[in-house]
Amino acid sequence: MRKILIANRGEIALRIMRSAREMGIQTVAIFSKADRKMPFVRFADEAVLIGEAPSSQSYLMGDRIIETALRLGADAIHPGYGFLSENDAFARKVAEAGLVFIGPSAESIAVMGNKLAAKQAAARVNVPLVPGTQEPLKGHPEAVAVGKEIGFPLLIKAAAGGGGKGMRVVHREEDLDEQVRLAKSEAMSAFGDDSVFIEKYVGSPRHIEIQVLGDQHGNYLYLFERECSIQRRHQKVIEEAPSSCLTAQGREKMGRCAIDVARACGYYGAGTVEFLVDDSGPGEELHFYFLEMNTRLQVEHPVTELITGLDLVKEQIRVARGERLSVSQEDLAIRGHAIELRVCAEDPLNNFLPDTGVLKSYRLPAGPGVRVDDGYEEGLEVPVFYDSLLAKLVVWGENREEAIARMVRAIGEYRVSGIQTTLAFGKWAVCHQAFREGHFNTHFIEKYFEPACLTSSEEDSMKVAALLGTLLWEQASQSSSIASSSPDTGTTAWRRRRNHS
Repeated sequence: MRKILIANRGEIALRIMRSAREMGIQTVAIFSKADRKMPFVRFADEAVLIGEAPSSQSYLMGDRIIETALRLGADAIHPGYGFLSENDAFARKVAEAGLVFIGPSAESIAVMGNKLAAKQAAARVNVPLVPGTQEPLKGHPEAVAVGKEIGFPLLIKAAAGGGGKGMRVVHREEDLDEQVRLAKSEAMSAFGDDSVFIEKYVGSPRHIEIQVLGDQHGNYLYLFERECSIQRRHQKVIEEAPSSCLTAQGREKMGRCAIDVARACGYYGAGTVEFLVDDSGPGEELHFYFLEMNTRLQVEHPVTELITGLDLVKEQIRVARGERLSVSQEDLAIRGHAIELRVCAEDPLNNFLPDTGVLKSYRLPAGPGVRVDDGYEEGLEVPVFYDSLLAKLVVWGENREEAIARMVRAIGEYRVSGIQTTLAFGKWAVCHQAFREGHFNTHFIEKYFEPACLTSSEEDSMKVAALLGTLLWEQASQSSSIASSSPDTGTTAWRRRRNHS
């Protein structure tokens, strides 16, 4: 594999290009007219204008992207995330054109891209499911019967998509008919498929996902979990690894279930199996249920990289080349703690609505344990045509307290003007007592956040910084005391390369 075309833009295009360059692989960027001045365009070895600003006329034009890859002599296409990354028809066309799709097979994407097909696959390998239907809802009588069987509240979900579209919570039987109709309408508008199904509504869940890797030789492993419970409009805002609510036993059990799901659809490459976790009980008594599988690289993959030492993009490329996984499950261990804040061009004071404009100033934080994956620079315009993500601010610490302290420090160093961002919200969130103590679920924002929180967060964050500093000092003192009294002060390597020949 000598040349890869990246069928994406912004920070994820840059992220992929950097790993490819380290592997000695040339890269081709495609860009729309709105992205002509973006850093990823300059970073690539070659760059080609693919179309107009709207994604439907550029980044979603699969046939034109494939033609460009062939014309420039690329061997493979990496889709990143979003756009065409989970489009099974595109993956199939890439393979039919004689190119390598850096991701799973089209068949795996098709199975896991439909929530009902995914549930059926998970059920075949006895992975726990939220009580509900496993076939498309046929009509109102069936909906009423299901409601009476599993009880209200219920959750109506679109079979063909996600992101909260086609999703409705129903608390009363008399509202069921209207909410099903609205969910089907939303699903048809968003996905071209009005199939919906019903699940029991889990009222206070945590959203925890397991990163998996598989190769084309039948080898699988899980790279532990990511906590993704802090969300707005069903979209993740802050992610961390590991989760504060799992024990080692619970982590292994979920990891094994995630591998079973991947194996059930013949998956290879990097993927993520998502679970809802009922946080009503402690430790290993937590109940978890399969939610869905994302058949691509996740936005939040850096936190997994920081706690495992693996480069997931390089692993994707190696698997696509037909190589075996470079590590085994026994080689992996969790080292430290990582937190990611999605820095979005959104206004938290106005219901997180997207904001656009020119980045009048743009300065990144730095220093120990700080990583920023971004795709913009000072003077560039944030366009209206694409996702609001500007950058991913990721921090690592020896423990969760140090990671929180570093996130607070890094946010304070991040300088952005000209648009509204989620930086101030992120600082408020990681300083909140519920977050610091690890006692939160997917309702964190709606339960605790009000715009007025941001006007008084500076004093609170200073108090939290002082508290975290005290905790870190105490931990360091205890570690020093233990080390001085123990003959064994060495550390164990947190992963070892193995040669699978």
